[in-house]
Amino acid sequence: MTAVNRVIQGDCLDVLPGLADGGFGLIYVDPPFNTGQERSLARMTVRQSENGKRVGFGGRSYEATRGDRRSYVDSFDDYIGWLEPRMAQAHRLLATEGTLYFHVDYREVHYCKVMLDGIFGRENFLNEVIWAYDYGGRARRRWPAKHDNILVYVKDRKSYVFNHDDLDRIPYMAPGLVTAEKAAAGKTPTDTWWQTIVPTNGAERTGYPTQKPLAILTRIVRASSRPGARVLDFFAGSGTTGVAAAQAGRSFTLVDSSAEAIAVTRERLDRIGIPYQMG
Repeated sequence: MTAVNRVIQGDCLDVLPGLADGGFGLIYVDPPFNTGQERSLARMTVRQSENGKRVGFGGRSYEATRGDRRSYVDSFDDYIGWLEPRMAQAHRLLATEGTLYFHVDYREVHYCKVMLDGIFGRENFLNEVIWAYDYGGRARRRWPAKHDNILVYVKDRKSYVFNHDDLDRIPYMAPGLVTAEKAAAGKTPTDTWWQTIVPTNGAERTGYPTQKPLAILTRIVRASSRPGARVLDFFAGSGTTGVAAAQAGRSFTLVDSSAEAIAVTRERLDRIGIPYQMG
C-alpha cells in the first residue's frame, strides 16, 4: 500500500506524539535560527513589458511587481529548552536505519550539537555539513557569514542508509589534476556544499522567509533514504522537503504551526501537481 503524503498545521510538539514510533526513514528539520530578528520577504513577480525598466536577454524589457510580504519573529528566551522535547520526538520517530538532518546556523550550532549528542548519542553523530553560499550583505567589521550548518545524526551507527551511488556529481575544482574521464564525470560531494540561495526572481521562489534550495533537499533525500521511504519535516516552511521527497519517489509528512506556511506549501504542491492530504 502506497503511503499518503500529509500536510498538518499545528505545533509539532502537539502533532508528533500522535505519529508512530520508528515511522520515518529520514527527518529533516530547519527550525527557526533564534536570530532575535524579524525575518521577512516579499515575492517578486517579473513579466515582459514594453514599458518595463529592467532590460534582460535580447534587449527585452521587463516589469517587476512586489507581492505580499511574509514575516515572522525569530526569537526565543530558551532556545535549547524549546528545541529539546521536539528533538526527543524526532529520535522516537526515526526508523532504526533512519537519519536526521538538523539545519541551523553559527549562532546556535554548538549548543545544538551538545543537545543532540545527549538525545542521539555522540557515537551516532555522522557529519557536520556546511552549506556555503555567496549572496547578500558584506559586513565590514567581521568576516561575512555565508554558510549554514547541517548536523547529521543516525539512529544506529551500525545500520543506516547512505546511497553513495545515487549522489549527484559536481565539478572538480582543479579538473586539470585528474584524468579527462574523471573531469567529465565530476566527483561526489564532500561535507561542504556550494549552492546558491533560491534566486529572488527564480521560478522556485515562493516568497517565504528562509526558503531553502530544492537542490539541497534533493541531495539529502536521495542520499539518506530509500525509494518509498517516509520523510518527515516538522518545521516545514515553504514545503521544499515535500517537493524533494515526492520527486525522488518518497512520501512525506509536513508539519508547521504557521497558517501562512501551510498556505504557501499547499499552493506550491497544488501548482506542481503533488497529491497530499490535510491532517
